[in-house]
Amino acid sequence: MEAPIRAAQFLGFTVFFLLFCVCRSSPLHNLLISNAERRIDLTSHIVKVYLTLKVENAGSTPTSEILLAFPPTQVDHLATVEVLVTKGKRKKTTLVRLDVKPTELPDAPNGTKYFTIYLANPLNSGESMTLEVLYLFTHSLEPFPAEIGQSESQLVYYRDSALILSPYHIKQQATFVKTPSTKVESFTRVEPTNRAGTEMKYGPYEDRPPYSFSPILIHFENNSPFPVVEELVREVEISHWGNLQVTEQYTLVHGGARHKGVFSRVEYQSRPTLSGTSSLRYLLARLPPRVHSVYYRDEIGNISSSHLRTDSRKSELEIEPRYPLFGGWKTTFVIGYGLPLQDFLFESSDDRRYLNFTFGCPLLETVVDKLTVKVVLPEGSKDPSAVVAFPVEQHLETKYSYLDVVGRTVVVMEKKNLVPSHNSHFQVHYTFKPIFMLAEPLMLASAFFLFFVACVAYLHIDLSIRK
Repeated sequence: MEAPIRAAQFLGFTVFFLLFCVCRSSPLHNLLISNAERRIDLTSHIVKVYLTLKVENAGSTPTSEILLAFPPTQVDHLATVEVLVTKGKRKKTTLVRLDVKPTELPDAPNGTKYFTIYLANPLNSGESMTLEVLYLFTHSLEPFPAEIGQSESQLVYYRDSALILSPYHIKQQATFVKTPSTKVESFTRVEPTNRAGTEMKYGPYEDRPPYSFSPILIHFENNSPFPVVEELVREVEISHWGNLQVTEQYTLVHGGARHKGVFSRVEYQSRPTLSGTSSLRYLLARLPPRVHSVYYRDEIGNISSSHLRTDSRKSELEIEPRYPLFGGWKTTFVIGYGLPLQDFLFESSDDRRYLNFTFGCPLLETVVDKLTVKVVLPEGSKDPSAVVAFPVEQHLETKYSYLDVVGRTVVVMEKKNLVPSHNSHFQVHYTFKPIFMLAEPLMLASAFFLFFVACVAYLHIDLSIRK
């Protein structure tokens, strides 16, 4: 009996030892961060965080993945994460973009959410590398007080941690916070903490274990407007007769502190530097070059308070709403314009056509809660497929226009929580036979011919009852 028992004990010890070795050789135990510097930019309603990490492989095996950790409250407001790695030395250094994807790990402490950075080349034992991380948060500034008068300043709260949340041991770290002005009502101190002008410094802190967290609360003045597009529907219609028609339907709201009291137009215009400092006076839309037939209207009709500036590289449309937008106020409007088709439609080597256009919102410094992009293909198009640089929801629809028989295929792409960095190009590929371009002219010609034949027949037929 002793031999089977000893064999079972030996097997159990072997399994435990193997599991222990696997755990010790995992990236969480292999890696450490020798230096971390974080800079938080609070000058607008989009919070920008720049994180520099020097990562070392202290284990005995190479690793190809590095984890980023976020509190669950921040993940809900996370718009984008970008990671660059420095390659080369001295003057020949270049930045290479790395793939980043959300990851689920079991037994994450306090609901921590993770993103995995996939390295282009494995980080060998004893080596180190520097990562440049940029991530943006939306709806992270909380107005307090929640309501302000027309001539009051806008104060907001920002919540974070003085220590960088990480699954790795951090030898040394520091956090810098930049505010729009020197007016800071209060802020949490986690010694050492220093403040000079519009910048606060937390740290340096040394030898912090994994998942260290020290909450901070900053109450400061931020009079920049908070333009938020609750819903944007962009329709891009392709016509092989040489035109690309774009129609954009906006539902825009000011996401800052709500306006209380009565709005005074006289005070607003006579004291522009003191009255309505956080109001949204105008919007700037960056459109493609060679734009034409631009219009800007709302439910009432055309709005003439807009200015278009064009050159060979870009077009800028300055939009002034019918009334200034204060916190909580909302407006809806439509922007439309035409573009030359040859600038955006191309042919691939496999005889397929593809549209190359920009994804996102043309309005600068704007948060988009929900974006829907509809690409209307010509009638007769087949096998459509979209290529986007980030995950989006896709499906197909059918739209009927004038002289359509079977309808036009519409490629629909949807995404939530967008920021200006999402304004990258996407492609829609499809097949189209040129013979379908003759369908509508033939239908018109046939209709006129039948009408002519009917008129001739009517004039030559005697319908009288007397002979």
